[in-house]
Amino acid sequence: KNIIPMTYNNNNSRRAHDPFFRWLFAEVKRLRLLLEFTGKVDREVGEFLSSVNLGTLERIPDSYSEVDETGDADLAFRVNVLTGAPVLVGIMVEHKSGRDPDTINQIARYVRSVMKIHQENRVFDGLPTMAIIFYNGCENWNPLKNLEDGYPEFFHGRVLPFACSFVNMADIPDSDCLACEDITTGMGITAMKYAFDKDNLRSKLLQFKESFQKLPTDVGLTLLSKINVYLREYVDEDYLKELEMAFKSVGQKYGFVSAGDVFRKRLADAHAETQEAKDKLAQNKADTEAVLREIGLSEDKIVEVQTRLEALQQSRLAK
Repeated sequence: KNIIPMTYNNNNSRRAHDPFFRWLFAEVKRLRLLLEFTGKVDREVGEFLSSVNLGTLERIPDSYSEVDETGDADLAFRVNVLTGAPVLVGIMVEHKSGRDPDTINQIARYVRSVMKIHQENRVFDGLPTMAIIFYNGCENWNPLKNLEDGYPEFFHGRVLPFACSFVNMADIPDSDCLACEDITTGMGITAMKYAFDKDNLRSKLLQFKESFQKLPTDVGLTLLSKINVYLREYVDEDYLKELEMAFKSVGQKYGFVSAGDVFRKRLADAHAETQEAKDKLAQNKADTEAVLREIGLSEDKIVEVQTRLEALQQSRLAK
């Protein structure tokens, strides 16, 4: 298989496909689905979800962030606890495409900056937070394993000021993605799951074709465009063209028209209009010559009249 493992490269930690994750899961509905899928494959996330009411999930607006433009700020949410008590907890989701050694510090900075409760007389303004770092790769990655080495048992679970889990996107079952009530979420996760596996990527995405036909045209076009940009980080142009053609056949079958199709149609229409105008001018010229001959003008005079008419037409077009 054409599988590329994650590498320890800090430069890889922010690539073009990280915005793809952000675009997908900035929407509460999609994030809720991702969390529900994750809770099935990660014990700590599952335990966390059993203590909160996901029906109250809401995103913390970007304006709340105090993080500068370093790229550290990602997706922050808050949610009510399941008991109904008037308290909130935070959820922070982050995506990594490489093994960034500064990940834990980055999350700590962000949690401290954003996860706050602004209440009078509160002795601590921090919001208890569950941080979930999603990554995609053929090798598992969990820097938390050795974080507590050397500490007495008393400190286990207390080294970090927040709960934290690392989740490999590849662990989310294909069956959950295919059965997902939101096609964009299912296809998006699948693209991330198989980005490293060219042998299966195309066939896995094309399993969504029956569901894909149900999407509104603009939604379908946006989704395919986002996936295309994301996959450029992993596959070459030829592979993308083949994938585009595969989906193009699906799109044409169900009435989708790509941006390229629209452009080509407009170009063809413009060419047809130009040709029609040329044909009309040619016919007018022939009719004029016929009339001039009928009234007895010589060939030289006919050429002179036609030349003057063409000059007059050109001067009108120039205006």
